[in-house]
Amino acid sequence: MISTYPYVSGKYLIDGEWIQAQQTTNVINPALTSEVVGEVALCTKADVDHAVEAAERAFHSWSKSDISERASKMKVAAIEIRAIVEENVPLLVRENGKVLVEAKKDLLRCVDIMNEASDELLEWWQPEVIPGNQKVQIRRRPKGVTAVISPWNSPMILTFKRVIPAILAGNAVIVKPATSCPLSIMTFLKTVASHFPKGVLNIVTGSGGLIGEALCTDSRIRTIAFVGSTETGKEIMRAASSNVKNIYMELGGNDAAIILEDANLDDELITRLRFGILRAAGQVCSAVKRIYVHEDKYDELVQKLKKAFQYIRVGNGIQPDVEMGPLNNKAQYDFVKGLIERAEKGGATVIAGGIQIDPEGWEDGYFIAPTIITGAEQSSEIVQTEQFGPVIPILTFKNNEEAIRLANDSIFGLRASVWSENEEVAIEFADQLEAGAVFINNHTVFQDLHLDFPGLKESGISRETRHCSLEFFADSYGFAN
Repeated sequence: MISTYPYVSGKYLIDGEWIQAQQTTNVINPALTSEVVGEVALCTKADVDHAVEAAERAFHSWSKSDISERASKMKVAAIEIRAIVEENVPLLVRENGKVLVEAKKDLLRCVDIMNEASDELLEWWQPEVIPGNQKVQIRRRPKGVTAVISPWNSPMILTFKRVIPAILAGNAVIVKPATSCPLSIMTFLKTVASHFPKGVLNIVTGSGGLIGEALCTDSRIRTIAFVGSTETGKEIMRAASSNVKNIYMELGGNDAAIILEDANLDDELITRLRFGILRAAGQVCSAVKRIYVHEDKYDELVQKLKKAFQYIRVGNGIQPDVEMGPLNNKAQYDFVKGLIERAEKGGATVIAGGIQIDPEGWEDGYFIAPTIITGAEQSSEIVQTEQFGPVIPILTFKNNEEAIRLANDSIFGLRASVWSENEEVAIEFADQLEAGAVFINNHTVFQDLHLDFPGLKESGISRETRHCSLEFFADSYGFAN
């Protein structure tokens, strides 16, 4: 039994009050679609207006608070959050589809974010003196009311990485969680909100179109932080253009992994590559979504990756031995299934693997087996589209120049990886890739929470940060005397 869960099901948070919604919709378990995990409130435009009013009132006093007070409150909240991690792991698994190990890691990372951002605030917020003939300082101040629109694939980490620095920077925040899995993030934010003045943290849920439009067009909101698809990001930009706002976006990706001719395709490489593809069932913006391998290594790679995929245990993530869960929602399930079917009809070869933990219940969840696609063309949909599922097309190249050209042939530029025994060659190769970050002999995330590198092209709007994203939520201004 999850002790905090009943307080958020079917409710929303405004000005310190959890309000029962008149209209709700069910949150279902993607591994067992007949199971209702809870309810999510369907807020109205009037509810959004109420939330903005509350946040605006709270901002006037919270923005003037001492940074030591902010950091102290967040540290205490982190202690309470850590205490409820274990009991809430099953809730995240049931509403999101992650496996137990991934879910627990996500929740623990939220605690890390709270502590590290608090420590970073105390140092980064201090005035910075610019050397020169005139005494000039760079000083910080909060931007204003901030809207955080969260995704369904990694709702915990990707929400906390924005909400926590926004609050620490002195802003009042309105969070709009994804409708398909809002319960975990609301349960944890309930604890966070209890440590801050009323109105500093508000939560509205419901239709992405209705709530998103209301948030983006409201002139009182000064910053929008969004994580999600590029197409939705474009809609947010259009809606927000009616008044000038700060927009911080992490959007889609179609990450390329380039296997050079000298790469050693040993068990360690295959394991890292497999994890880079199938983490969270491929529902990660920075997952490997295309592989380019030197033609001399092609057969070996396909056979070894095929073998690795065959032993992936797929099923309900609540079972401890499951390695990969379902896709989160029916729309994404249908999209990925359609991509595979169209690729096969177009002449590509589909190689499905995995072990079904519960074959009889397979059709009761949004399960897709780990799948390799061979024989696809560079221009094909399966290569050019962000699949966001456990599907990987593998293509060949003859030389490094061709590999660079193919890897850069995408509207996206989030992450990439180069796999080689020669670090100097890999670095030279990485310098030519159009990606916000490049990994060598791995395809993962930055372990240091201080770091966050932006995507290029249509993968995002932001800039490099080494300060737990604090600078996205604070204005820097010059002071001279």
